[in-house]
Amino acid sequence: MTMKREQVFVYSRSIRLFHWLNVIVIMLLIALGLMILNSKLLGLSSDGKVLLKTLHVCVGYVFALNLIFRLLLGFIGQPDARWRRVLPFTQGFVQQLIEFKQQKNKAYKGHNPAGKLMVFALLVMMTVQLLSGLVIAGTDIYYPPFGQYFIERIAIDKENIAAIKPYSKVNVDAEAYQAMRQLRQPFITAHVYGFYSLILLIFLHIVGVIVAERREKTALVSAMINGYKYLPKKKP
Repeated sequence: MTMKREQVFVYSRSIRLFHWLNVIVIMLLIALGLMILNSKLLGLSSDGKVLLKTLHVCVGYVFALNLIFRLLLGFIGQPDARWRRVLPFTQGFVQQLIEFKQQKNKAYKGHNPAGKLMVFALLVMMTVQLLSGLVIAGTDIYYPPFGQYFIERIAIDKENIAAIKPYSKVNVDAEAYQAMRQLRQPFITAHVYGFYSLILLIFLHIVGVIVAERREKTALVSAMINGYKYLPKKKP
């Protein structure tokens, strides 16, 4: 017997906008990141590498603003966007996770317990990428918000900081430059490992969405387009 379902509004326009913009910018960042990591294999010149990094940083700013927007929605957004509905830290979550494993056909209005774990992991990894990326942008091609600070730290002539360009030693103090490179190394490590971790999480997220849709049959994918899920109709 087919279970009767009703259309229920779940995802606000703000959440859907964040989600799809996030998909686009992350795909661009991954593509640019892979080209940067394989710049020698691609035979890119220094100017070509700087161009790729500049594009990567510019797209990264969109990613950062979009992520900050989502983080704020967790505090001031509509109820289904608030952190208490999204993250796996509410009272009784472990029990919910156990029930999720046992009740394979149960439908959820928002994220199911496994989905909440995935959202948390994705948010943590995206935040790592945001913070480490900003430091790298400031120490590599001297972009805001930290670029000006590091330029002033490595400049020989503080009155001629405009002469400092990426991959150029003009007006650059060698010791200060080396100290900056050492400072940024942990951020590069975090960014690279975060990059691969994010790719893995995205793959697991897609698999999870497919599995959730097969289990719950709530039109999960289309819900992120039109905002509506199809949930079991409540008995009067």
